[in-house]
Amino acid sequence: MKVDYSLYLVTDRELMYANSIETCVTQAVLGGCTVVQLREKTANSRDFYQTAIKLREITTQLGVPFIINDRADIALAVNADGLHIGQSDLPYEAARKIMGQNKIIGVSVANVTEALTAADAGADYLGVSAMFATDTKTDANTVSFDELRRIREKVKIPLVVIGGINKKTIPMFQGMGIDGFAVVSAVVSQKDEQAAAKELKEVITCHFQED
Repeated sequence: MKVDYSLYLVTDRELMYANSIETCVTQAVLGGCTVVQLREKTANSRDFYQTAIKLREITTQLGVPFIINDRADIALAVNADGLHIGQSDLPYEAARKIMGQNKIIGVSVANVTEALTAADAGADYLGVSAMFATDTKTDANTVSFDELRRIREKVKIPLVVIGGINKKTIPMFQGMGIDGFAVVSAVVSQKDEQAAAKELKEVITCHFQED
């Protein structure tokens, strides 16, 4: 599956401005978000599943890939396009066994060693985090730009940067071969999610047409 990772939306209820996650995601995709990841760190399994069902329908209608964070069981239950896992989640090999060969699996990494391990195992893309301090992961250590360059040199699969990504920080990655920008508060916390996503998409297009 050929995926456009350029503007990768990650949901967060605690930071969301909209009254519903369905509204938030719909407006974000209409504004230009190219991938949607449902991240539910505090929801119980039933609520996570019910939300995922609704977003699966929306993303299918709008034609963008739908990724579930952490939960392979939820991803399978709603026939999501893929799964995103962190270093402390289910190991990649186990996740692939559950998800099958035709689903997208992304892995969060913070250094070259983790990146090479995930890429060699067969990950479809890497989420490199956290690039800057962020409200969504207050305990995360930041990844240096030098480390990001080393990761890019060592792995060939798509790289998506996350953590403090917004219209001011996106241009800083120009010329680094980055495939996508994962955003949370830069879209979900905004009063007009569609306009916020559109502005970010324009910044990406402006700075990365030849990257």
